[in-house]
Amino acid sequence: MPSALESPEGGEEDVLHYEEIEDGAVSPMDLSELLKEGTKESHDRAENTQFVKDFLKGRIKKELFKLATVALYFTYSALEEEMDHNKDNPVFAPLYFPVELHRREALAKDLKYFYGEEWKEKIQCSEATQQYVDRIHHVGQHEPELLVAHAYTRYMGDLSGGQVLKKVAQRALKLPSTEEGIKFYVFDNVSNAQQFKQLYRARMNALDLDKNTKERIVEEANKAFRFNMQVFDELDKIGRSLAEEAQDGGFPVHDGKGDIRKCPYYADKLGTASPGCPFHAALGLARQPLVQLLLAACMAVAAGAAAWYIL
Repeated sequence: MPSALESPEGGEEDVLHYEEIEDGAVSPMDLSELLKEGTKESHDRAENTQFVKDFLKGRIKKELFKLATVALYFTYSALEEEMDHNKDNPVFAPLYFPVELHRREALAKDLKYFYGEEWKEKIQCSEATQQYVDRIHHVGQHEPELLVAHAYTRYMGDLSGGQVLKKVAQRALKLPSTEEGIKFYVFDNVSNAQQFKQLYRARMNALDLDKNTKERIVEEANKAFRFNMQVFDELDKIGRSLAEEAQDGGFPVHDGKGDIRKCPYYADKLGTASPGCPFHAALGLARQPLVQLLLAACMAVAAGAAAWYIL
């Protein structure tokens, strides 16, 4: 990745060192400022989704964290594929930092850690993630200037709040201190995250974009936040079903091996369980109000008999 910016006049490149970038040098009309202000509300909403709030409190089950990692893998695979295709396009080229930023390989290592050598056969793209992926591919192929919005939303977040999530996950899930399972959050080729973010913003501000294009990029960034929130909501629903399972009878959610879709409870929640599955049938029957009333009556009779026998 080059470490220089072209001058506005198209002259010789000026070497851009981290320490030369100062926040005070930005203008309200700079793309970085427009994105910061224009996505503030979306950012706040994303941070206040139930999934993120629970995550920050350390209330994250390993199975759910694994599914979140799967969603990230498909998202970054799409994003980095389109970034590679547009690496020479002037509307995006200055933001192409594959060595410093790309996450696909790190996520593959995390999935191998969680699912084993055959991890590719054990994962699938969820519905909400697929919608996000489809949008990224559309943008990369038809409106490459909007890739800026998706790259900004993802990578700047990874270098900021993502570092907090890394520590929370490592502690809550008792992951190894050698960072297995959280390689996604480790940027080995970014020595100073704050200075790199300043460099990245300076590159965004130097893009030759008109007012309308900048507005479209801000709008796309808000879409990216909405796609993320949809993934969070999807994970939250799965998380609630996993929590319900533990409360309803202490059945193991999943042994962490093989395909989670084979877990009868998980499949039941997603509506994919086989109608002939005895676990599915028993669980469905136990949820019927009349059956619950009969069970309660039986327990009351049994308790009364026990008390009579003791007396």
